[in-house]
Amino acid sequence: MCLCNTKGSSGFSSSSTADEVTEGIDASGLTAIVTGASSGIGTETARVLALRGVHVTIAVRNMAAGQKVREAIVKEIPEAKIDVMELDLSSMASVRRFAAEFNSLGHPLNILINNAGIMGTPFKLSQDNIELQFATNHLGHFLLTNLLLDTMKKTYYKSKKEGRIVNVSSDAHRYTYREGIRFDRISDEKGYSSFFAYCQSKLANLLHSYELARRFKEEGVEITANSVHPGVIISNVFHRRGCCIGSFDNLLCSIASASQGN
Repeated sequence: MCLCNTKGSSGFSSSSTADEVTEGIDASGLTAIVTGASSGIGTETARVLALRGVHVTIAVRNMAAGQKVREAIVKEIPEAKIDVMELDLSSMASVRRFAAEFNSLGHPLNILINNAGIMGTPFKLSQDNIELQFATNHLGHFLLTNLLLDTMKKTYYKSKKEGRIVNVSSDAHRYTYREGIRFDRISDEKGYSSFFAYCQSKLANLLHSYELARRFKEEGVEITANSVHPGVIISNVFHRRGCCIGSFDNLLCSIASASQGN
């Protein structure tokens, strides 16, 4: 039995569009950063936020692709407020440059959506000699969030509008290495599994969200931190692997296959 169109308590189902979910919302006056908005989930997120009046900064590694996204959104939504800034999450220097530049602009920041990511890549080290998936999916966003926290807190105290941090994780966080996150072997090529490495980076996203939420509650700061599993989206994260995965069960099968010999 297909449950794809079954509505939940929210009144929406897995077939509901972002336009439908946000219909009637006026988010004018809010500001947001969306990482990895040059394609897929990031592009759609930026588009719908702009549609509802949010001033959006799309943070992308490929500036040409980012500009094309901006042009497409503005063509559809002439009043859209969209900025494009360069950000390579696999480089800590790039993250620091992005945060310093954004903070220097004096913009408020209500929403931070840590969406960018890579999946199932062969073993490779980042510029900082850290395993690439962990560096890109977790450490880059971890550092970015920390560098923008003061701006988000100041925005809340001034506007009294609750802030939002969204870490795009994955249900795959449950299928990491047997010992969980290999903190002492993050960049060790021996025993490396492209899928388990991806899964441990997604588990790190989840733990990051939990800790942020705990600290915000402790400090009495009205910023909500959530980690989300976006469902099965046929985006570039799959196409780069030369496959088209139609269900999460298939993804889990791929993960199980990748685990053989580890």
